[in-house]
Amino acid sequence: MALPNLERNDTGLDSVCADIVPTPRLSMHSPIGLFDSGVGGLSVYQHLANALPYERYMYYADTLHVPYGNRDSSEIEALTLRAVDWLYQHGCKLIVMACNSASAYALTAARMRYPDVPIVGLVPALKPAVLASQTKRMAVLATKATLNGSLLNTVINDVAVPSGAEVVKYFDPDLVPWVEAGMPEDDPTAVRLRNQLSIFARDGIDYLVLGCTHYPFFSAFLQEEIAAQRLNIRVLDSGQAIAARVQHLLSMRGLLAVSAGSVLSKPPLQFYASKCDTRVLQVVKRLLGDDVLVHTISQLKA
Repeated sequence: MALPNLERNDTGLDSVCADIVPTPRLSMHSPIGLFDSGVGGLSVYQHLANALPYERYMYYADTLHVPYGNRDSSEIEALTLRAVDWLYQHGCKLIVMACNSASAYALTAARMRYPDVPIVGLVPALKPAVLASQTKRMAVLATKATLNGSLLNTVINDVAVPSGAEVVKYFDPDLVPWVEAGMPEDDPTAVRLRNQLSIFARDGIDYLVLGCTHYPFFSAFLQEEIAAQRLNIRVLDSGQAIAARVQHLLSMRGLLAVSAGSVLSKPPLQFYASKCDTRVLQVVKRLLGDDVLVHTISQLKA
């Protein structure tokens, strides 16, 4: 396999400007693929990398078409299947659909297309919230596509309704841009989020479910505000459950990577984007920090 041509860019990250040669056979050394319409799925990657540090990870960000949340269902499905095709063709042993909107409209189609590779989708962690809630009132923060999608509403109908739980759906289009801007605390979005926490508490909501992969990046902000306002609210996201599911599926298939020695550093994340520019690279660096080596590609071929 020819080595990719590495170029430096002004963010200090490495840029890979070469095609990947598909892996002919799957093994424990094959990568785990992650897909999101943007960089929000990096929160899922962080959970995976912490739980499974010896795995190789390949991340596809469809930044050319982000966001997915405001697109119609057929368009979301078509774009998602294109991304899954790319990850499959490049030898991923398991694919995580690290996008709630994509999971809501394309998970079933992707699994039907590639029945030989496990595909894990995201659904907001509503079920554990329903089981743990004392007030039987909880809120889900997500995009419009996720809030209207079948995955979430199936959980509401099958789990929340029979338990007598009430689910409040909340959408703020400025949350994702706020995360990518570095989450400044004096931003109007931050002020609005603080106020919304007070409203949730006043209405008896004791669990807040983060239903977008961007949102766990401001989990610490929420926890600090909840403590400062002395609110009885717990925050949940699905990252840990996804990591546990991935570990189980790989172990069942004998594809779980293991340490080759007593000391082994995490393999670098391979980050690829359908549209890669300085802003995308800066956001990746801001979210992951300098301790993780990120590779990007200037253009993806279908």
